[in-house]
Amino acid sequence: MPRRYEHVPSFEEQLDPGHIDYGALIATYEEHQSLCIAARTDSDFICIFPARDDSRPYCYNGRITWDASAKWASKPGWRAAHVEQVAEIMRLVSSPLAEASLGEDVERKTRRMIPNEDGHGSTETFTLRNYSAGLSGLFWRNFFGPPFVRMFGGRLASVPEDCRKPLGEELVLVQPYELPTEAGTEQGNVRERALIEQLGPECFYDHEHHTLPSRLPALDHLSKVLH
Repeated sequence: MPRRYEHVPSFEEQLDPGHIDYGALIATYEEHQSLCIAARTDSDFICIFPARDDSRPYCYNGRITWDASAKWASKPGWRAAHVEQVAEIMRLVSSPLAEASLGEDVERKTRRMIPNEDGHGSTETFTLRNYSAGLSGLFWRNFFGPPFVRMFGGRLASVPEDCRKPLGEELVLVQPYELPTEAGTEQGNVRERALIEQLGPECFYDHEHHTLPSRLPALDHLSKVLH
């Protein structure tokens, strides 16, 4: 149940779950162009950060994040509901991509350290700025919308059925393994590499050689609802 909110994940403001003040939530979003809503604890919250720049590639920097305890993923009912909830949000905001995994797996695949030019220390940077530059890897759950479905073409249909679930309207879930805790394990890495090989390595960031994807999704048709 939603109990706290703020424009950043500090959640200073209180909500009455029985009588939610939607006006206050909308006012916070409009004032700060961001909104975070949490349950009783900090292990379950959602944040909305729209793109602040309409020029490319920055117009694709907007994101909706949902943080939840990994223990919930051990429950089949939660996993089934998660698929439907993520797919519905993607449809509402016309999002072409959603990814779900453990926090450390996301960090490992979306960020890297590069040496400073002066030879002293290093600086953290993104592997890819956003999905307009391709895919940073495969995660526990990968929800591919129309641009990525079209980019993969017939190769997506070659993915084993136990790893692929069509969700309608050119939306497909690709899931290398059953649980998010398998990310980063030897078996999990093998499954990811096999699926990347099937879908096309040129669509993904190469973490071994730090090379960018050479095949990118066509995003020209995307609306400006929220990217």
